[in-house]
Amino acid sequence: MGTFRAIVFSSVIAGFVVGVFVALIQQFGTVPLIQKAEVYEKAQVHAAPSAAPHEAAAGHDHSVHQHAAEAWEPHDGLERNAYTVAANILTAVGFALMLAAFFALRSGIAGERVSWHEGLVWGLAGFAVFTIAPGLGLPPELPGVPAAPLLSRQIWWVIAAASTAAGLSLIFFRSSVPAAVAGLLLLVLPHLIGAPELEHVETSVPTSLSHQFVVAVTLTSLIFWSMLGGLTSVAFAWFDRDNSQMTRL
Repeated sequence: MGTFRAIVFSSVIAGFVVGVFVALIQQFGTVPLIQKAEVYEKAQVHAAPSAAPHEAAAGHDHSVHQHAAEAWEPHDGLERNAYTVAANILTAVGFALMLAAFFALRSGIAGERVSWHEGLVWGLAGFAVFTIAPGLGLPPELPGVPAAPLLSRQIWWVIAAASTAAGLSLIFFRSSVPAAVAGLLLLVLPHLIGAPELEHVETSVPTSLSHQFVVAVTLTSLIFWSMLGGLTSVAFAWFDRDNSQMTRL
């Protein structure tokens, strides 16, 4: 029960701190870029009625979906920011639970606490698995930029993340040449398959804006995972200190 308590408490605390801090960073990094892209997106939607007659049917479907999406969209300002903060906190707590569970296994096997720098390494591993690997095939996209069907992108994203996690595990936790070779193959497998993409992409959103968004999202994710790994390890060690003392006795 003590270990479970340490996992939950450390995850909630670290997740809350990281979620709020990252939301603050987003207000100066990704949010302004999204707002700029939305201006282009709305201009593109308003220009849709002037399309050629043979494009009317497709344009109508896009318009219907667009209005359906806007029906539940939070209003700009406080409401939108509140949803962003809440989403960041929930995401951070969820990933912190995963990290804390690994820290608990690590402490149970090694019989010692996980240090903050070891937690940082785990956080960087999460950054590689959930940001770098999927982002190589499916970079973050701004509003108004067409993309492949959502389901196919989600399937490839899961494959990329799972394959990268398995590959890194084989490389770092199995001290053998066959395991390292298998790990490397798993790392490149999703990219050999290739991420789903459209043959032709037409958008009014400037390419430079998309590039800035990719950089901003990647740096924000790096901060997210670095802080989450470090803070979760420190918080877990704090709440699990009684169990560690009992184990040494």
